[in-house]
Amino acid sequence: MKVDYIIVGCGLAGISFCEKLKANNKSFVVFEDSSQQSSIVAGGLYNPVTLKRFTPVWKSEEQLKTALPVYNQLEKDFGVDLDYKVPVRRRFTSLGEQNNWFEASDKVGLKPFINTTLIDNVNPNVDAQFKLGEVLSTGRLDTKLLVQKYKSDILSKGCLISQSFNHNSLVCKDNQVVYNDIEAKHIVFAEGFGIKQNPFFKALPLGGTKGQLLTIHAPELKLDYVLKSSVFVIPLGNDTYRVGSTYEQKDKTNTITTEARDMLLDKLKTFVKCDFKVLTQVAGVRPTVKDRKPLVGRHKDFKNMYLFNGLGSRGVMIAPYVANQLYNFIENNVAIDTEIDCSRFY
Repeated sequence: MKVDYIIVGCGLAGISFCEKLKANNKSFVVFEDSSQQSSIVAGGLYNPVTLKRFTPVWKSEEQLKTALPVYNQLEKDFGVDLDYKVPVRRRFTSLGEQNNWFEASDKVGLKPFINTTLIDNVNPNVDAQFKLGEVLSTGRLDTKLLVQKYKSDILSKGCLISQSFNHNSLVCKDNQVVYNDIEAKHIVFAEGFGIKQNPFFKALPLGGTKGQLLTIHAPELKLDYVLKSSVFVIPLGNDTYRVGSTYEQKDKTNTITTEARDMLLDKLKTFVKCDFKVLTQVAGVRPTVKDRKPLVGRHKDFKNMYLFNGLGSRGVMIAPYVANQLYNFIENNVAIDTEIDCSRFY
């Protein structure tokens, strides 16, 4: 088999890059063994404001402009709803936080995304006496459904190989890479935290942060927006909500824990005042980098080998933007943003 690209990984990074390849009539094959769960279990929010300190997300306007048309096209391709335009509201715990919100509204990169009219809380099951601040241009992507549909689609087209990629079987030549009976012009590793098993890139500083989330059933809550406090509460429909997330540095497994469950529930109960039932708990390891920027670019020794990783907790927003960067670098020799180029660590 001869293709233009071998892609390793079919999470948000791999899907975004494959969509860029399809748009440019490039052939590809994808290896995916379902070992990484971060894209599937993610909350799926896209939000241009960091709500802990009210700071702008890096290149948020460019990211949203690039990402949303990609997801809208995928909705049309698959005939399903993926992108839900749900508001995100920050629960204030003091007048001081309100003042910080107004100050942030004048910052470069934040003004288009912060509603300066505070919203009164009228929900008796939510404790928010200091009102709510609303972020504009937000939403939720159903990442689990996206991954399922995408894998099914490329499988039907003969482009998905559902098995682990054996890095030791890869042969890199001057003008191509060869893997068993597959010859390709380029290979892109989009393995997420699986990079730690990749001998070509495992030395890069991708640490990984484990996140655990709950799904609850709360018939009395009646939220039609994402509520962000010490944890976020995302409405999923039918009185169910996703609650998360944890940020664990030591445990790098996809195993759920009672400690994480108890911590999430303790935080949730500080501001949600109705009964609810926990339906499920999931875990995944986010591919995070110490400077909180992606790892994208060419291997330092092999010119046909590339990396697409380190999207962290904002993969929904940033993945299509980074896919454009990498594709234009490979095919058009356009430099990657220095802030995300993996060569910054070479």
